[in-house]
Amino acid sequence: MPTFRIASPEDADAHAVLVDYFTLRAAEFPGGAYSPAYPTAAAFRAPDGVFLLLEDEGRIVGCGGIRRLSLPEEGSVFEVKHVFLRPETRGRGWGRLLLEELEARARAWDAAALVLDTHHTLESAGHLYRRSGYTEIPRYNDNPNATRWYRKDLAG
Repeated sequence: MPTFRIASPEDADAHAVLVDYFTLRAAEFPGGAYSPAYPTAAAFRAPDGVFLLLEDEGRIVGCGGIRRLSLPEEGSVFEVKHVFLRPETRGRGWGRLLLEELEARARAWDAAALVLDTHHTLESAGHLYRRSGYTEIPRYNDNPNATRWYRKDLAG
């Protein structure tokens, strides 16, 4: 069973898995217009965020994070970012495990909701989000790589 490790997205291990993530996305992105945006450590510091590495037998197999958004009218909302599993580890339920861990950490910081963006070509990711209780919402950001936006209310 994999384990979680908190890391700065700027740490060497985290940066390496993010390079793999962005390289894969760029290669698969329709039209070749993918714009990677490497996260900064400041956005993922407690209690305003966390970046997790997923490890299995000492090897980093994935990552994901949450960061608090500034949406005063919405209450405490966190955004799910950079959820990625190396291709050879997919289909084991680890994406759901990672998402559930991020949700638990957001709840611990009294988050009212989680939001995220994704691209429609990431069908497995979209399926995971919908199965996990996320519903499609209107665009909430200007991410040029996104075509779908989701939200999951945590309160109640």
